[in-house]
Amino acid sequence: MIGYIISAIIGVVCIALGIGNTKGNISSIHSYHRQRVSEENVLPFGRLMGLGTIIVGSGIIFFSILSVITELAANPIFSIIGTVVMFIAIFVGLGITIYAMKKYNGGVF
Repeated sequence: MIGYIISAIIGVVCIALGIGNTKGNISSIHSYHRQRVSEENVLPFGRLMGLGTIIVGSGIIFFSILSVITELAANPIFSIIGTVVMFIAIFVGLGITIYAMKKYNGGVF
């Protein structure tokens, strides 16, 4: 049960960082990914990176909630649904952040 609480906290941290990024504060993003972003593209870059981070954090929280419901209801279907949703959210969120890096930074690496 404590593991689900920890993962929910990680999800909340991801969402908080994502909200900061969407407002133009991209200081939480690695310096390599910020260095070639022009000043006029900081806000659109931050919005996309933040959106991806928020999606990932939301998927993690959803997984945590459904996992707790699984523990309480003794029905593994909730945990399976939560896992599927979390992986979809991670892939979509990473896809958006990779798109943002390629578009505004010129590449991922």
